[in-house]
This record gives sequence, C-alpha cells and structure tokens, in this order.
Amino acid sequence: MLSLVNRLTQLRILTMFHGRTNSHQEQENGSVQHGAKINELKLAIGPLSGRSLQYCTDACLRRYLEARNWNVDKSKKMLEETLKWRSTYKPEEIRWHEVAFEGETGKVFRANFHDRDGRTVLILRPAKQNTTSLDNQIRHLVYLIENAILNLPPDQEQMSWLIDFTGWSFSTSVPVKSARDSINILQNHYPERLAVAFLYSPPRIFEAFWKIVKYFLETKTFQKVKFVYPKDKDSVELMRSYFDVENLPKEFGGKATLEYDHEEFSRLMAEDDVKSANLWGCSDKFSSLASNGYSKAEVVPEPLCAAPPAS
Repeated sequence: MLSLVNRLTQLRILTMFHGRTNSHQEQENGSVQHGAKINELKLAIGPLSGRSLQYCTDACLRRYLEARNWNVDKSKKMLEETLKWRSTYKPEEIRWHEVAFEGETGKVFRANFHDRDGRTVLILRPAKQNTTSLDNQIRHLVYLIENAILNLPPDQEQMSWLIDFTGWSFSTSVPVKSARDSINILQNHYPERLAVAFLYSPPRIFEAFWKIVKYFLETKTFQKVKFVYPKDKDSVELMRSYFDVENLPKEFGGKATLEYDHEEFSRLMAEDDVKSANLWGCSDKFSSLASNGYSKAEVVPEPLCAAPPAS
C-alpha cells in the first residue's frame, strides 16, 4: 500500500513537472512567434526615418500587433494610418500653453499617484467641462495622453483612467461626435495604451448616452471599461485591486483628498514640455521658462521643433 502511495506521489510530481515544462515551452514558442511577427511587420512597413523611426520601436510594433490579434496586414494598415496622423497632427509638438485654458477647471489631468502596477493615472471629470470647441477639447486630451505616456516608468506601457461623474448631466456631457472622435484617436493611434477605465458612480441618465457611445468601442476597449458603484461591493473591490485606497481620492471611494491646482499643474506641464522636446529632438528656446518658475497658463511663443536626423 505504501509503495502504491509513493508511486502515485511520484506520478503527480512528474505530471506537475511536465505541465510546467510544457507551459514554459509554450511561452518560449509564443515569444519566438511574436518576435517573428514583429520582424515581419518591420519589413512590411519598410524603411523609416526621423520621428517615424523613433516612434516605431519593437514595443510599439507589438502594441499594434496585439490590437489587431497579430495580423500583420491589419497591423501594418493601422500603423501607417497612425504615422500619417502623427505627421500632420504632430501630437508630440503640442505644448501646455496652447491648451492650458482647457484645463483651468481640472476636467482632465494627470494624477500625482500611480495604480498598483505603476501606471500613470489620468483623472477625468466631465461635469467640469468649460469650453465649446471640440477641436481644442480633443487637442487637450491628446496632449495629456502624450504626457501620461511620457511619465510612464520604464517597465510600463499603459495608463489607467478614473472618471468621476459627480455633477454630470446632459448639459455638461460632451457631444456624441466629440466622444466618438476621442475614442477613435485612443483606439486607432494609441493602441494598447489604456489598461483600464473606471467609470465611478455614473447617474442613471448616463445609460442613454452610454448606449450610443459603446458602439464606437472595439471589443478589447469595451472590456477595459469598468463601471463602479459605491454600493456594489464587487465593483468597489475590483477598483481597489488596481489602486491603493490610501492614494485613491475620496471622490472614488478612497481616503486621499483630491485637489487640482491649475497654477501648480501648469508648472509641472511646462517642465514636462522640456522633457518632451528633448525626447523628440525639439529645440525649445523657451525651455528656460520651466526652470525659471513659469507656472501660469499664459501664452508664450511657440517652441521651434525640428525632426531628428534620419538614421
């Protein structure tokens, strides 16, 4: 009887060992296949130069492949459309002083904390909408997406969004067209940059708006949207699995105090504009404003930017 038990124990150990070995081999095979797909996409895109070359890192190509389920042709089309968009819209050249008026109420801003995985956090408060120009609103959002990416730690590629619906109503909601355009930019030109978006305590009337907006979301993006209601224990626990309750603002069920100081935030963005200029090869002759204490959202001359030399 004892020998039988020993034999069964040995079989269980062997099974576990083989299971782990197979799992490890599958991971290795997957990595090899993904590496081959990345190289295939590189060849399909062809030679690049300047900022397009700087943008198309292996990590970037991987994100586009993941967004299109590793289909090289679809990923190529998606990436080419982004490169065309970036060459005309030039998101890396947007400076805070150009969009600061959009942020005066703190309707969208980068939080001073990260989630549990070290991701940058954007806080969105749609009820604090303060302007009517859809183009400027989207430009402001694009600037902050770029800024969130700029502030990611080296081992992280995604950001988290916290959306506070306090005071939201149809009169303060963005038009459907603006919502659609914003979603399209996020999905098409920043694939796999969003890890999760928590919609905290949306009112019942938001359901009608959501029924329209959700049709603009791709399946992968839709799955990242999480509704959180203070009285729904499971949804609250889900959000707290992403955030330390000590860092989470009270507006989202946490213990921290949420304060938006536009002047201080402007100072931080001016400093980040210098970092962005250096990253993208810009010659920003007004970068000294940040080090000299520039903090107010006043209009300053445009930075002079030039694409990095082709390599």
